[in-house]
Amino acid sequence: MKPLRINALVCACAIGTVILTILSLAACRSEPNAPLPPPPLDAPEMINLPSPREQGDVSLEQAIIRRRSVRAFTDEGLTPEQLSQLLWSAQGITDPRGFRAAPSAGALYPLEVYVINAQGFYHYRPQEHALALVMAGDLREAVWEAGLKQDALRDAPVVFLICAVYERTEIKYGQRATQYVHIEVGHAAQNLLLQAVALGLGGVPIGAFYDDQLRAALSLPDDHEPLYLLAVGHPSE
Repeated sequence: MKPLRINALVCACAIGTVILTILSLAACRSEPNAPLPPPPLDAPEMINLPSPREQGDVSLEQAIIRRRSVRAFTDEGLTPEQLSQLLWSAQGITDPRGFRAAPSAGALYPLEVYVINAQGFYHYRPQEHALALVMAGDLREAVWEAGLKQDALRDAPVVFLICAVYERTEIKYGQRATQYVHIEVGHAAQNLLLQAVALGLGGVPIGAFYDDQLRAALSLPDDHEPLYLLAVGHPSE
């Protein structure tokens, strides 16, 4: 008789499952306007950037000569093409093997670049050459507050933030990693500033800010250490 009891139990469970399924479908039909679940956190809104160009109108020598810190900007924003070119010059992929525009110790690439503008806060994805939306809304006022109220951070149409994930370099270089990462952020920043000049723009690098306040304002990941802010726009003079 034991096999019969087991079969009866299995049948009861199967009938129960069918009933629950029917009830669930009925509930769905009774609420046709029920909101869809939010997208997963690992699937942010992505903005594809225009392909960067490899030839410009200004020579490297002229860009070096003209580069000066610019702290006053017009109200004119940056075009998608200009934004694309600036991000590519800082951390864009320039080789099929994955090498980037700025040199990196051991090709470990500990830097993460973010964009702050009137529309939101974005993370640059070099592999896709795209921006991922992190937070919508204009956060430049909060960055200005964290950046000792330096007006360039509030007035520039775009502020770039470069963060470091030290662990990526520490895996290979140990205590020496900090020095290597700080050298690397200088490479990336100079690339971006020279590219700005070549595009007829101006920029100023800013290292004076309250780290914790900036991190909190932008909800940065725990392993992201903010190192550099770069305000970029059209010079007002």
